[in-house]
Amino acid sequence: MNKKEQQLDSILLFTLFCIFIYSLLAVYSGSGQYETHDPFYFVKRQVIWYFIGVVVMVAVAKFDFELLERLAAPLYSVGIGLLILVHFFGTFKNGATRWISFGFFELQPSEFMKVFLLIYLATVLHRLAKRELSFKESILTTTKIVVLTMIPFYLILVQPDLGSALVIAAITFSLILTSGISFKMIALLASCFTALIGFLVYLHNHFFEIFSKVIKPHQLERIYGWLSPQEYASSYGYQLNQAILGIGSGRMGGSGFNQGTQVQSGRIPEAHTDFIFSVVGEEFGFIGSAILISLYFILIYRITVIAFNSNNMFGTYICAGVIGLITFQIFQNISMTIGLMPITGIALPFLSYGGSALLTNMIALGLVLSVNIRSKRYMFSRDENM
Repeated sequence: MNKKEQQLDSILLFTLFCIFIYSLLAVYSGSGQYETHDPFYFVKRQVIWYFIGVVVMVAVAKFDFELLERLAAPLYSVGIGLLILVHFFGTFKNGATRWISFGFFELQPSEFMKVFLLIYLATVLHRLAKRELSFKESILTTTKIVVLTMIPFYLILVQPDLGSALVIAAITFSLILTSGISFKMIALLASCFTALIGFLVYLHNHFFEIFSKVIKPHQLERIYGWLSPQEYASSYGYQLNQAILGIGSGRMGGSGFNQGTQVQSGRIPEAHTDFIFSVVGEEFGFIGSAILISLYFILIYRITVIAFNSNNMFGTYICAGVIGLITFQIFQNISMTIGLMPITGIALPFLSYGGSALLTNMIALGLVLSVNIRSKRYMFSRDENM
């Protein structure tokens, strides 16, 4: 066994630094459409948020993640309490109530709830160790996990914030896949989800009045804009249409830094936040986009390696939850930018401008690094739960 404590994963940190450079370039270029007295206004704020995020990440990494098992239930309760406060006392902005205002800053509890739920579900599943459960044994555990997930899922969905609610679901699904829950139960859950989607399509086609009460008008507009961006090019599909045109115009090598016609003309709304991938696609082209996606692959690969090297199943579950958290955001954001998925307002991890989402992802990486630091290395290592 190594007597020395493991160090922070250098490959993971270097990959994060490369994404940080991408972020500064894309935020600067994407925010050029906004009239401010300081052209570096958004870049400076992004640097500040990154600095705060790195400090928090290192602090979390130095904290023994095993102690979180005792704090899991209280953290989950605090998260639910904050979501309830948002429902009654939240600040209404941009058509949604997602923030609690403290005067000099605003808090978005849904972001922190992602981490709190991840820790709590990892704690619940850790009690199963590596034991494979039968279908009958899986019923109680799965029911508990679904109930724990549905409470924050519903509270976030009614804000409304479909994007964050889907991230919550992605975290849960990734943990279920990693656990000892019966494959038959997992297949049943997948079938139920597929049936739900089919039922919603049936309602839309045959009972639209009922469907319109389930799906919010702005959500329906996004679906129409996604399915027929050309038909709704001047309304629902405008943002997607312009993003696709921008990415397409980038071709192989891109138009050059700060030279994107679609971006600089302001035709792509929120180019420095939700649609920041369109900046990368237009100005850095296919090559620049491929490099960015490769960096994300390396990031996820390193987290996967840390998960496999952990000799504590609680640490493995934490890493699995973080993989679900980050991977789904990457997939959904890039997919919605190129028209493969509906627009949900999910930021691109570590790249989009903004504080709450960046801080949440940094905390998640801090948990992964904490697992890595405390994973003992033995010549003939065996899992503690085997």
